Amino acid sequence: MSRGVVREKIEALLHQALRQARERGELKADPMPSITLDAPKRPEWGDLASTVAMALAAPEQRAPHEIAQIIVSNMAERERWLDRVEIVRPGFLNMTVKREMWLEVLREIERLGTRYGTNQLAQGQRLLIEFVSANPTGPLHVGHGRGAAVGQALANLFEAAGAEVVREYYINDAGRQMKLLGASVLARYEQLNGRESPVPEDGYQGQYIEDVAAQVLAQVGTAFLQLPREEAERRCQSVAYDRLVNEIRADLARFGVTFQSWFSEASLQQSGAVLRVVQELKTRGLIVEQEGAIWFRSSAYGDEKDRVVQKQDGDFTYLASDIAYHRDKLLRGYDRLINVWGADHHGYIPRMQAVMEAFGYPRTHLGVVLVQMVSLLRGGKKVEMSKRAGEFITLREVIDEVGADAAKFSFLMRRSDTHLDFDLELAKQQSADNPVYYVQYAHARVASLCRVAESRGITVPDPSQADLSALADPDEFGLIRKLSLYPTIVEGAVLAMEPHRVAVYLQELAGQLHAFYFRHRILPPAAEAEVEQETTAQESETKPGATGTDAAALSSCHRDVLTPELTGARLALMRQVRQVIHNGLGLLGVSAPERM
Repeated sequence: MSRGVVREKIEALLHQALRQARERGELKADPMPSITLDAPKRPEWGDLASTVAMALAAPEQRAPHEIAQIIVSNMAERERWLDRVEIVRPGFLNMTVKREMWLEVLREIERLGTRYGTNQLAQGQRLLIEFVSANPTGPLHVGHGRGAAVGQALANLFEAAGAEVVREYYINDAGRQMKLLGASVLARYEQLNGRESPVPEDGYQGQYIEDVAAQVLAQVGTAFLQLPREEAERRCQSVAYDRLVNEIRADLARFGVTFQSWFSEASLQQSGAVLRVVQELKTRGLIVEQEGAIWFRSSAYGDEKDRVVQKQDGDFTYLASDIAYHRDKLLRGYDRLINVWGADHHGYIPRMQAVMEAFGYPRTHLGVVLVQMVSLLRGGKKVEMSKRAGEFITLREVIDEVGADAAKFSFLMRRSDTHLDFDLELAKQQSADNPVYYVQYAHARVASLCRVAESRGITVPDPSQADLSALADPDEFGLIRKLSLYPTIVEGAVLAMEPHRVAVYLQELAGQLHAFYFRHRILPPAAEAEVEQETTAQESETKPGATGTDAAALSSCHRDVLTPELTGARLALMRQVRQVIHNGLGLLGVSAPERM
């Protein structure tokens, strides 16, 4: 539950140096600056670099190089943790960490297990994350799938940061789109009964509308033909709503996404909440009546103009319902609200943040993550529309073809507010070109190593049992350094609300693992050949990093001599790689298979 043992020690060392310099009168350091550590651009420059001296240059009115020298001279315990500290102009502090400190990373991962990478950034907070919230007028499409993956990953990240998170789906079950749904189903129902009845020009198309109409016919026969049209549309709408909401729930469950709360927009209108919230805004002096309509004075809080909440005909706008919904969220007492919206809602953010301020909350009480559209490709070519949905590829079709894990990881590989091309053929490949396979295979490869070792009587030790002094190769410490970054990656993903950072990190870690495996021996050659046979039993394509599968080919790739001590130490290292990949995939809602 930390930022990582190495970073915490070095940050503490720098803070101690700054405090001592302040006590000696060599620096003011008031307020105490925050410490950030990054990896230098080139490994030979050291393990960690800090720009704290440059950050202090302006307030101290001194050259950053001079400040860096003062900091280093006050590092009382630097020889305990660091092999070398180098000052590079204009004021970088490049630090090389002692080997034993890096080995402590492995012990920390073993000690924390699934808690490695968790933190207290949101400890004790109650968060409401609303995502997907698709209109129940049709199946979920692939864009909704990306929103579902992002929302779930955000919820997991905030839970890893100590928050209590409620996942909520806002059912847009009121307004014109629901009336069009009823009218579209009724038209198809009448057609099934031999009547000429065109679907409304802007109504809903696709096989699913015909399926609902057939369900209505099976349930009531011709009874709806005897009803007044408005009543028949309402009844058709009710049947369609129940069916489509159930299908949405089922599709999300297959995708591995669940919600604690399903909130109905219609319930706001039925309870009078929309009218009440408009009246509340009026008592706050935030309602203007103009041109026969009622306007919310959102411009008073930074919006570019005021917004209509009730039209001239007396109907409330979508904004009025959204204000009532967010007012309800505020009254439920959450410490923070987070919405995952489609990128087309970008202009909606200022007016909803104005709502926060109108009710006495800071704008930052509402965080919004935007999700861009997804283009589906097959072998690099755009996928045509779905025959069943009529207008789009459904999430269900994507899950059926590539699986939930592949879809979810693909949706999370890029920043959510950037366009994503998702190639269905690539997502099905068992090769290094498939990102989710690449990462999951790394986990399965280590799991296989451990299984084969144990089957041959070779202990897979935890770091406290292994002779870690046997680890000396730069590639080994490259892996350890990568593992040490994981808590910082998770922390950054939480602060920026960017789950793709975890996906990118896992791809990089998997790449280092696969490269290490084919450059270095971990088990005796016969055992490693067995690992290859086990992991290729169900495969027909090239494995990540593979250059051969028999013992001779594997042996030719290795440049080092294996000893029992080195075997134990490397297995202890592999055990921690496996743990971190498992933890990271869990945050993304993706499985970590023991076998592929």
